[in-house]
Amino acid sequence: MKKRRKQLAAFFTAAGMVFTLAGCTSSGGEGTAAEESSAHIGIVFTQAGLGGNSFNDLALEGVRRAADELGITYDQVEPKSVADEEIIQDEMASSEEYDLIICVGDEQVDALNNVASVYTNQRFALLDATSELDNVASYSCKAQEGSFMVGALAVLAKQEQIDSKLSDGDTVGFIGGVDNPLINEFAAGYQAGAAYVDPDITVLRDYVGGFNDPTTARTIANTFREKGADVIFHASGASGMGLFQAAEEKGFVSIGVNLNQNSIAPDYIMASMLKKLDTCAYHAIASIVDGTYTGENQILGLSDGGVDFTVEGSNIKIPDRVLQKLDEIREDIISGEIEVPNEL
Repeated sequence: MKKRRKQLAAFFTAAGMVFTLAGCTSSGGEGTAAEESSAHIGIVFTQAGLGGNSFNDLALEGVRRAADELGITYDQVEPKSVADEEIIQDEMASSEEYDLIICVGDEQVDALNNVASVYTNQRFALLDATSELDNVASYSCKAQEGSFMVGALAVLAKQEQIDSKLSDGDTVGFIGGVDNPLINEFAAGYQAGAAYVDPDITVLRDYVGGFNDPTTARTIANTFREKGADVIFHASGASGMGLFQAAEEKGFVSIGVNLNQNSIAPDYIMASMLKKLDTCAYHAIASIVDGTYTGENQILGLSDGGVDFTVEGSNIKIPDRVLQKLDEIREDIISGEIEVPNEL
């Protein structure tokens, strides 16, 4: 196996891809050491690679947690292009070395379907996208549930006048990257959460048309502000930087997405809705370690840590009474008392 791993490393190095061997079992203090598992995991990131607190970094956190707590070993590869992703998947699968190969993101779906169809005995996990193949366990998140929470927060914050930038008006906003079912899960949840607190609230909604266009997002945000929105939530990828810029320039409050973005502009970002791919990665690996892997699609929500929100890192302080109300809403969602829509 060591020879094969050296061959894989040599191949990826020659191809200009970043291949990291990371065998890890935790040692640590009393009561913290994980029992060593024989499971060996491979993870293939998107072409964006690691760094910048991206989805890839979040997925890697889940793998590292599994190394610490479950004692697995893992290899990680950063492709240089989308075309490389299928090559990497094929090399990993053909090595017959991995108990599970994790692929991150929608951009890997076509490649994974091709490779997994050939290597039917190889087990795969796909994060933040779906595949219908029996040997691919797809893990995605109930974005609508996390978005419901920040929608409720947006209106509660206005009602409580927790910051001088907020009015008691009846308008908030949502900026999406593109108008598609995935992004509209965020929009539907946010709109429903805001309406749960105030049925008369107006939720302005518009789409940038892409995920790397902060200029357009900034223009939309400024338009929303002119129409009275003083809290705006985005699900628009890197375009969201334009929202944060507008918030600083015009003096309103924004809400981040997917990762904790609060530190980007802590005086103007009140909270971030979290889409926790680290939890998804950990769940996938745990299913290998405990022998429960089935290849079925998994959708994780508030109840199992797939989504959440955070106010950590923001200078806009949320009163305990508001956080307590949000805890009550969370429990009602988990219990099924509140049904959160995933469509507009």
